[in-house]
Amino acid sequence: MSNHLSPSLVRQRSAIIDQFGRNLTYLRISLTDVCNLRCVYCMPEDMIFRPRHELMSDEEIITIARMMAELGIDKIRLTGGEPTVRPNVVEIVRQLAHIEGIRDIAMTTNAILLAQLAEPLARAGLARVNISLDTLDPRKFRFITRRGDLNKVLAGIEAAEAAGLHPIKINVVVTRGFNEDEVAALARLTLERAWDVRFIELMPFASESDFAQAAVVRSSETRERIEAALGPMKAIPGHDPRDPARPYRLAGARGSIGFISSVSEPFCASCNRLRLTADGKLRLCLLRDGEYDILTPLRSGMPIDELKQEILAAAYYKPWGHGLPDGEIPQSRVMSQIGG
Repeated sequence: MSNHLSPSLVRQRSAIIDQFGRNLTYLRISLTDVCNLRCVYCMPEDMIFRPRHELMSDEEIITIARMMAELGIDKIRLTGGEPTVRPNVVEIVRQLAHIEGIRDIAMTTNAILLAQLAEPLARAGLARVNISLDTLDPRKFRFITRRGDLNKVLAGIEAAEAAGLHPIKINVVVTRGFNEDEVAALARLTLERAWDVRFIELMPFASESDFAQAAVVRSSETRERIEAALGPMKAIPGHDPRDPARPYRLAGARGSIGFISSVSEPFCASCNRLRLTADGKLRLCLLRDGEYDILTPLRSGMPIDELKQEILAAAYYKPWGHGLPDGEIPQSRVMSQIGG
């Protein structure tokens, strides 16, 4: 399939529109493939990371983000690996926040370093954070992360809240045989805290796919467990269909509960996302391997206007959705190399 449209067709569009008419306004940028944890569903324990020269430099990140903003991207989420281990992460956020057209900058993080970084990141222009937290048991946390300290994550959450990075969103990947029995305890956090706790179905990738497929817990089961322990939930009206987390609230709760059902209830029809990997590839769908290389032509000196046309042409072929029901598992990268 060609990645090229005629220049006249590209010039007619004032936004990034794919072949199904979806307006793509949200870019997830992976700042690094490196992580300070080794979560079992995310990467192998002996993960080998890319050499630094193969990854985007700070200047290249800003250059590509500016191009994307000029094409219609208005929301950026910073991911990894773990984005807070990226040198100069605060300055990168500051420069992104000054790009015309970018109205929202968020970050997905494991919060290990947030106790030190939450306030400077907020001052630089970060709006809010999504924090990965799969268990409240310190021993289980160390097992699933292979090395993590739960107390550092909890301190990071407190620091993010104090820095005004609201709303705090807690991402829980529900894994059979590990934490499906904890979902009610995690949901209970929303009763006293104004947090959004989101339960995510485990997604299979490459070398971790066999583990993931065996460990998937469907959102319907998670919801049943929560309601059995804490009572019925009510759907929150006004849900933006572009947000993959379908929101609910327990009676009297300050926060909300969301379900991200990528496997059992895909939300592809309203997907408005593109992903930029740390090595400068534009990935069109999280769960499909198709990518377009932006970094190589940028480094080779392709004129910016020409590269923008290439991006528009590549994004046009964003697929409708993933192929998990047909047994199509993405193989080219593990989750940490994409950024989720």
